[in-house]
Amino acid sequence: MTITNVFTLLGGLAFFLFGMNTMGDALEKSAGNQLKSILGKLTSNKFKGFILGLVVTAVIQSSSATTVMVVGFVNSGIMLLSQAVGVIMGANLGTSVTAWILSLAGIESDNFWVSMLKPASFTPILAFIGIILYMFVKKAKYKDIGVILIGFAVLMFGMEVMSDAVDPLAESESFQRILVLFTNPVLGVIMGTVVTAVVQSSSASVGILQALTLTGSISYMTSIPIIMGQNIGTCVSAIISCAGANKNAKRAAFIHLYFNVIATVVELTAFYIITSLVDIPILDTAATPFGIAVVHTGFKIVALLILFPASGLLEKLALLTVRDKGEDEHTQLLDERLFNTPAVAIAQSRNVTAAMAQISRSAVDDALKLLVSYDEKVAERVRKAEKKADKYEDTLGDYLVKLSTHSLTDIDSRELSMQLHLIGDFERISDHALNVLESAEELKDKKMSFSGPAKKELDNIIKATAEIVSLATWAFVENDLEKASLVEPLEQVIDELKKSLKNGHIERLRRNECTIEQGFVFNDLITNLERVSDHCSNIAGCVIETANDRFDMHKYLRNVKKDNEEFDKNYAMFAQKYSVI
Repeated sequence: MTITNVFTLLGGLAFFLFGMNTMGDALEKSAGNQLKSILGKLTSNKFKGFILGLVVTAVIQSSSATTVMVVGFVNSGIMLLSQAVGVIMGANLGTSVTAWILSLAGIESDNFWVSMLKPASFTPILAFIGIILYMFVKKAKYKDIGVILIGFAVLMFGMEVMSDAVDPLAESESFQRILVLFTNPVLGVIMGTVVTAVVQSSSASVGILQALTLTGSISYMTSIPIIMGQNIGTCVSAIISCAGANKNAKRAAFIHLYFNVIATVVELTAFYIITSLVDIPILDTAATPFGIAVVHTGFKIVALLILFPASGLLEKLALLTVRDKGEDEHTQLLDERLFNTPAVAIAQSRNVTAAMAQISRSAVDDALKLLVSYDEKVAERVRKAEKKADKYEDTLGDYLVKLSTHSLTDIDSRELSMQLHLIGDFERISDHALNVLESAEELKDKKMSFSGPAKKELDNIIKATAEIVSLATWAFVENDLEKASLVEPLEQVIDELKKSLKNGHIERLRRNECTIEQGFVFNDLITNLERVSDHCSNIAGCVIETANDRFDMHKYLRNVKKDNEEFDKNYAMFAQKYSVI
């Protein structure tokens, strides 16, 4: 084998890995929303988790990627550790799909239809269709399909280049001597583990082995330990990914490792005991790509038969490995491991934004209560909520900005833009709640109270503010367009209330019914309440615009009141409710 063959082999490997990654990334992006839906239906039933892992891995062609996702899901609280066990087992079987696709490379026939099953025959057609979709079709969905087809074609081309490069090895005595070493099961397992750990994919390392079998120099006896080692090597990605994660995420990674290590030890021990007692002639024959696919899948099926019933023991073993030390652990709500599946990362960030929305709503509700009856415990809740909202804004902002650099669908991109806008509005609402608290404290400390008419007017705008915050919050949390459509009319009413209250205050000053100092507090209060309603207007507008595949808030606010019978009807309802007309 010349230096040219070595470079050709490395080039073929580069094409193979690039094609696999490109295809996998496009499949993840294309399947993102479906993946969210599947995860939403996931229960504690391990069999359903198994099916999920099988399907997702068969789609994205990598058990490593699926397991890294699972670690991220567990770390973010999307998935329980008990659910992860089944998903990991399904992922182990799902990755065998690639080996069966690559086994088609070994087809030899003069029949036209049979020869068309050979990748060398059909991948050029797929590549041509793919490039047409990618270059000339505008829809993102079809562009993704084009990338998938091109990625698959590049993967198969890389497989052929590797196969051609290793052809001279069939006549190499040095290569034959090296292969003899790997009949030692320990060396074979180490070889499979190392290669898979380096290329970060058992599918890729199995593909390399299938390419080498085309030389006719690798027997089944040599390939079996290597295949078993490949299944251990695929755990490296998950182990690396759990660094810095919480305890349950680390346990999920160890479950993946233990599953493959125990399966390898048990099966390899059983295999060598059987071969020492029974002569199996086929083991000394040359392996084929199809034979490698059979062995690879067979290993995984036997592993499942042995360990699926004992999945609870794997979970306990992981719990023993990563122990609870009794200290409180802050659950990391947002995990950058989810960036591999942007649709899921968007869904998780939305959940966290919804939690932030509820924090801000509670802060306003508590602050408004303090205007009626001051309570230090309630005041402390408002302070803590405001600090928590600040922390959420910082964490979510950093997370969403990083996520925005990844490949997103148009739907996900609009959702991300909406969340970036909304976290600022929710944070400002909590700031205004704190301002209301400070006004309540000032009234208490200075033993001030408003006049009867002022109290009545203030009670009106307090009730309107509580309602608009509730409407805006639930409009976002539940994606409820009906609630969102009520926010802008109520915001208009609160604007009118603010003007009315200011005019009423001026009249009371003229009649010496209140002091200037009381007036300052009164004006601060109604200004903060009106600004809360402004932020609620932004929130509802974002929800409506995003639902209509737009994101032009200025245009929305300009047009929402123009010749809009529904708006006029809702405005009249709120105006009557809060005594504006």
